[in-house]
Amino acid sequence: MERRRNILTAALMGAAVLLIAAGLVMGQNAQVLAKATRICLECIGIG
Repeated sequence: MERRRNILTAALMGAAVLLIAAGLVMGQNAQVLAKATRICLECIGIG
């Protein structure tokens, strides 16, 4: 049972790394930062 859990954990970590890398390659990090900045500024009443 423990081995199965370790395999599942490794598979999920691998998928997360691949998806993060794909997002970085496509330039999604800039869009996420821009949206987060906009939301933050709206929340404190500046934007």
